[in-house]
Order: sequence, then structure tokens, then C-alpha cells
Amino acid sequence: MGFEIIVADNTPIVTEKDIEKVAKQFLMRIGYIVKGSSPDIPLKLFLECFIKRPDKAWLVDELAFELKTSRPTIYRHLNKLKGFDILEEIQMGEENRKKAYRIRYGSLSKAWNHAEAHIKVAVENYRKTVEHLQGLINLGVRHGGEKNTADSRL
Repeated sequence: MGFEIIVADNTPIVTEKDIEKVAKQFLMRIGYIVKGSSPDIPLKLFLECFIKRPDKAWLVDELAFELKTSRPTIYRHLNKLKGFDILEEIQMGEENRKKAYRIRYGSLSKAWNHAEAHIKVAVENYRKTVEHLQGLINLGVRHGGEKNTADSRL
């Protein structure tokens, strides 16, 4: 899974003092919590496990036990968080055969810097595509890569 996040115009949530409300709004805005679905498990996973225990690397079974849910549900939410690239995946256990997860760099702020770098690269790549598209428009290239000569006959 590659980096994927929703970037939209928004107002910073800086006056709210309730950490759960701020986290929920933030996670909805970036696309982790989907409107219309229950926020309970994704919010608890994010807050109770990764934010309040940033030093701990969590095994999937530990997360499932802690949140009283199934492994597939945990994996679904882990994959979403991994898509934002704010989690680290660590090999643990006998012969490093088990994967564990924790917030990248042990800090949400530092992990978010990593996500912002991805956003910057994505926007730069959009810019390159727009510049290329504009260049093709300027050359009069039409569908299929052929030069548009129909306009010149008029």
C-alpha cells in the first residue's frame, strides 16, 4: 500500500481542549475515520495504543486483545495508518518473525513531519504532470499523441 491521505481546506482545531474530540476530527479530516462508520476502534487504536504509549511496539494479537476485536479488523485499521506512513513496522519475537507496530519516531509530531514530506512530493509530482499536460496543450497534441492539425485547416 502506498502513501494515501486526504488533503482538504480546513480550519485548525486549536481551541478544543478534549483530546478525543480533536483526534477524532483530525482523523476524519485525513480520511482515517470514515464518516458514517463507527469511530470507536480506529480512535482507540490511535489514541489508547499508539499515542498514549508511543514507546511500545504492539503485536497484532495484543492490539486485538486490547481493543476486543478481531485480527482482520486490526489489520484493516493498521493498513490505513500505514498508508499515512505514521507507523513503524518492527520485527519482533523468535527469529524476528512477528511484526509489531508503533508510532513513527515515538512522536506524532515527528511522524507527521514524515507524512508532510510525502504530501510535498505528491504535490510536486502533480505539478510536473500539470506542466507536461500544459506543454502538450501548447503543442496542440490531441488524443493518441498526434499533433492536432484539424484546427490549422480552418
